[in-house]
Amino acid sequence: MRIWRIALTPLLVPALVAVPAVPVAAAVQRKVLVDYRRQGGFAGFDDHVTVYRDGCVRLSRRTGPTVDKCLTGKEERRLRTALKSLRVGRSEPAPRGADFLKYTLAHKGHRATRYTLPKSWQPVVKQLDAAMTKYWAPD
Repeated sequence: MRIWRIALTPLLVPALVAVPAVPVAAAVQRKVLVDYRRQGGFAGFDDHVTVYRDGCVRLSRRTGPTVDKCLTGKEERRLRTALKSLRVGRSEPAPRGADFLKYTLAHKGHRATRYTLPKSWQPVVKQLDAAMTKYWAPD
């Protein structure tokens, strides 16, 4: 049996070395600070902004690529300040008719969908919309 081990070892070692290891960073999910989506309306919005705890954002729209950027220190501080006052609350039933904007916010384990913006949502939505406008640009 030892002869087989000796004969197969040169064949197996390169095969084992060639197997790429899974990067540790890929296995760890980033923690989300706030997740925001704006959908609907006459223009057919489907904007999605995810802000991670490290201050970086992932932006996507109905058309075009997904973009990863990082907020400036000032932008991140403003957002965190606005999030302190955020009250996610309950979801709102869909209104009758068409052409409404649907806003969905998720923060600290709470998620709600609204069609009218509550007062505590307005500063957060304003900043996330501004980040979308500033940082999302198709190549």
